[in-house]
Amino acid sequence: MTLTKLNTEQLIEKCRLGNQGAQMEIYNRYYKAMYNTAYRIIKDTAEAEDIMQEAFLTAFTKLAMLQDNKMFGSWLKRIVINSSITISRKNNIHEEVPLEIVEYAIADTEGIVQEEMTTIKAHAVLDTMKQLKKSYSTVLSLYLIEGYDYEEICEILNISYTNCRTLISRAKESLRKKLQVA
Repeated sequence: MTLTKLNTEQLIEKCRLGNQGAQMEIYNRYYKAMYNTAYRIIKDTAEAEDIMQEAFLTAFTKLAMLQDNKMFGSWLKRIVINSSITISRKNNIHEEVPLEIVEYAIADTEGIVQEEMTTIKAHAVLDTMKQLKKSYSTVLSLYLIEGYDYEEICEILNISYTNCRTLISRAKESLRKKLQVA
């Protein structure tokens, strides 16, 4: 049976045994999604490629830490996101909202623009997200695209729950305004 016909769990077992062909097959299956995840946070193609490559190296060298082979994709994505956030902080790209500025009256609606959202194409939303300030685009990528909840975003960004909710609320509002203008 060729490696391309094996499922991910079987390939991970082969990777644990040092099979480079299995590692290459895993890479081919996941590299685009991991690159896109890094790029949405970093906004630099070369940096996103580096993060993606390093994430695969980290994953393959620390594969013994993975307890459930079925969780490989989410484990790898977590490595990519954490690396992206770390690089972003090192480059002073990510700006946190200080707690003193946080407004406690949070009006978080359920959607971005509920009735208009059906007419707006997904790529237009993604393009508009690129125009937002870095902290807003990062938090919206984690929340709307990657599907992380508030608690997970708090942990990833190392911010308080209140700060997270406010940041997401402000990011959504900024996105709404930019979409209405467009």
